[in-house]
Amino acid sequence: MAKIPAAAVAAGGLVGGYAVARWTKKRPLGGVALLAAGAVAATQWQQAAGTKATIALSSAYVAAFAGSHPLAKKLGAWPAVFASAGTVAAASWAVTRRAQNS
Repeated sequence: MAKIPAAAVAAGGLVGGYAVARWTKKRPLGGVALLAAGAVAATQWQQAAGTKATIALSSAYVAAFAGSHPLAKKLGAWPAVFASAGTVAAASWAVTRRAQNS
């Protein structure tokens, strides 16, 4: 079975967590989706790039989640979520690619 890249898992967690929370109207359920995807991505980051990268990327994941809230007031909810997800995906891709090429 092919492994889904950590960048896609992390971005999907941010988008999926928001979608679940919005469509079910249950924010904690969206948090579960966000947390589950974050845990999967963190496991992959650890395997690919080590502890320091995992801490940095996990921090970026949480910061993107938190940052999407004030950003939503300026851009709208979905654009803010997509911008945050794209930023985390790009960081994840760059860090894991660099680690693989080292």
